[in-house]
This record gives sequence, C-alpha cells and structure tokens, in this order.
Amino acid sequence: MSDPQRPEQVSHRGGFGEFGGESGGLIDRTFRERIVLVGVTLQGQFEEDTERHLAELAELVDTAGADTVGVVSQRRQTPDPATYLGSGKVAELRELCDALDADTVVFDDELSPAQQRNLEKQLKRTAIDRTAVILDIFGQNAHSLEGRAQVELAQIRYRLPRLRGRGTALSRQGGGIGARQGGGETQLEVDRRRLLRRMHKLEADLREISRVRQTQAKARLRSRLSRVAIVGYTNAGKSTLLNHLTDAGVLVEDRLFATLDATTRRLQLPGGETVLLTDTVGFITKLPTQLVEAFRSTLEVVVDADLLIHVVDGSTAEPDEHLEAVDRVLHEIGADDVPRMLVVNKADLDPLGAKALAGAHPGAVAVSAVTGAGVDEMLRALGDRLRGLSTVTELLVPFERGDVLAMVHREGEVLVESPTEGGMRVRARLDEVAVTRLRDYVITD
Repeated sequence: MSDPQRPEQVSHRGGFGEFGGESGGLIDRTFRERIVLVGVTLQGQFEEDTERHLAELAELVDTAGADTVGVVSQRRQTPDPATYLGSGKVAELRELCDALDADTVVFDDELSPAQQRNLEKQLKRTAIDRTAVILDIFGQNAHSLEGRAQVELAQIRYRLPRLRGRGTALSRQGGGIGARQGGGETQLEVDRRRLLRRMHKLEADLREISRVRQTQAKARLRSRLSRVAIVGYTNAGKSTLLNHLTDAGVLVEDRLFATLDATTRRLQLPGGETVLLTDTVGFITKLPTQLVEAFRSTLEVVVDADLLIHVVDGSTAEPDEHLEAVDRVLHEIGADDVPRMLVVNKADLDPLGAKALAGAHPGAVAVSAVTGAGVDEMLRALGDRLRGLSTVTELLVPFERGDVLAMVHREGEVLVESPTEGGMRVRARLDEVAVTRLRDYVITD
C-alpha cells in the first residue's frame, strides 16, 4: 500500500508489479493485493464489450491471487498519449484508490512504458495492464522445463522496454582502478544487459527443445497415427475432455489458465483407429503477443495436427467472442488451414444454449466432458471427419498377393472389396504414405 505521507513513493510490494525467476523481482504471495480495474471505450467500440472485458479481467485478477475492490470506466475518442486516461480522470482515479486503499491499478488495455511511468507517478501506486496480469498467472502455472522457459522469455520481452531505475538503482559503478576510467555504467544498463543475456539463453534453449520436439514429431509421423489437437478459449473444458477420453490425469480447476503444458495421449476411436490427442494452452481475448511468440514451439503441435477439436463453452454468455479470439490466435500461428471440428462443451450447465450453439455450426457436437453426455457421438463424428480427410484409392491386387491385400486392410479403411478378372478390386481410404507403398497396385483412370 502506498503511503500518502510520502507522495513520491511508488509501491511495488511484489505481486503484479514484478516477475520472478531469472527475469528479476520478488513476488510476495503472503497477502492479496487490492486492485482497481480501469477500462476505456474508444471510438468505434461498445461499452458492453468494455464491461465484458472488465468482468474477464476481474477473473484474471482473482486467478492471479488478488481482489478487485473497484472498477473505473471512461469513454474517449483516443487514448491519452501520456496517461491513457485524461488528467481529470487520473485525479479521480487516484482519489478512488486512496479511498479504497488500493495497492495496484490494472488497465484492460496495454500501456506503453511511458504511460505506465506517468500513471505510477501521478497515482502513487503500481499501474499495470492486462498483459502483466496474464504473464503473472502463466508464471504461477508453468511447471515443465519448456513452459517455465517460455513464460520467463515472455516476461523478459515485456519487461525490457519498461526497465527503469528506482532509488539507488541509478547509481554508477566504478569505471576502473581508482575510477580513473570514468563514471562507469549505470545499474540500469547492467540490468538491461543481464536480461538480454538471459533472453538469448532462453531463446537458444527453446530452439533446442523445438528441435527435439520436431524429431519426436517425425517419429510420430512414421507411426502413421493421426494427430488431433484440442484448442479453445481458456476454461472451456479442454483438460476435462482430455481426462474423460484418456484418463490423462491433467490438473482441472475452474479457473483461467489452470494448465499450460501440452499433454499428449493415445485415444482409440469407435472404428478401431488410434489417434494421438493433445491438449494445448487456452486462448483468451487480447492474448499478449509475447505469449504467442514464446509459446510458438508448443503451438507447433496445432499447426502440424491433422484435425483440431475446437472446444467452446456452451454456457458462456459470449460464445461468438470466444470463437473469434481462438480464430485470431490460430491465424497468428499459421493454423488457418487445419481442419476443425467444433465441440460445444458444458451442455450439462445450459442444455438448450449448447444445443442451439451446436445447431448454428454445421458438424458441431454438444457434449458434457463432466457427465460424458454426447461424448460417444463426438467420437463417432471425429472418426468420420478423420476418415473424410483420407484419400479414397482404388487398387487391383492379384489373387496370389494376399500379403498386399492384408497390408491394405492394415494401413487403411477398406470400403469395397470385390473379385474381378485379374485380382481383387479394392476401394480404400489410405494416407499418402500407404498410397506410395502400394503405388504398383493403384488403378489410374
């Protein structure tokens, strides 16, 4: 909490203001910060959207371990370049924060480093944005080596342009023996160089992890198993669905970004096919660019998938906005062309709403990952979609080549098989690898 008797003090008592790990900062989780949220409706935007975004921001703040004690909104033509808000609104915001004894002010939109500095100076308390809150949550929830490296890299990229000296942090180090070589460099420059070194180390580590992941992906490709990735808005029930289908044991909590690390399990479909099913990190409105870039290696599993299961919460009040947010991220990572199947989850909470949403999207299926309702129908639809992605090929196999006929049955799905002059005529769904192996028996018109 800031001290009104010391007007030049800015409170940075852990929490959202800093990040842990090598990127610096000590996070004090022994208390729950008191937060005031700020949303701005700009020209061409709607106040209803701002209210929804602020409600989601309040959920993010709660997930991060703090309490929302006040909300401030403003309508403006454009953001103020100095403080995002107008000067009068900033003064009003400071009075509210003093009255509510707020520790931190969180803006729904991203603040520039200059805006953040000016706001902290005028408000006499920490001022951050939605990106900082999401980075804080990711920092708490990342557990794997890759996940921690990705989050720390995103934190450093966010923090570098905002790095600034406080107090003695601006003092200079000695420039040589007896300081004969000049005043030396500021601590700020030392910190910046240290963070840059750490960032380059993390980038190298993630490149190596990505190389290993690509090697593993090639091995999975040789296994000929179809790859299915589960994507969707955060807290839509992706991990619950994976657990229900595969007993994966992934952590499930009713909170945003409860799980970050990708998990892959084998799943056998009703038709007998085995697929590799992967749960991925959830998306969100205004997902920070730093996170999309940092998690790009993890999200490669989405780009390389044969099919995406797009899970949407059927009980939410704004499903279209969630669908659009996921579409935007898929576009950013280059997964636009990957086929998708929409699964409307949480049908047990709002059966009519889930059914209506599924009906509005051809091929969608309404399910409840908690109760299992609709899951069998979803698996049948998944098998149909995957088979529909395979190529239907006609082959003529000599009668004496029973081994080749057995290979066709093993490698694909036989649709029609009938004896003709010269051998067995077969129509089958086969992937490209199988077609190449059987090319001597393929009938070309």
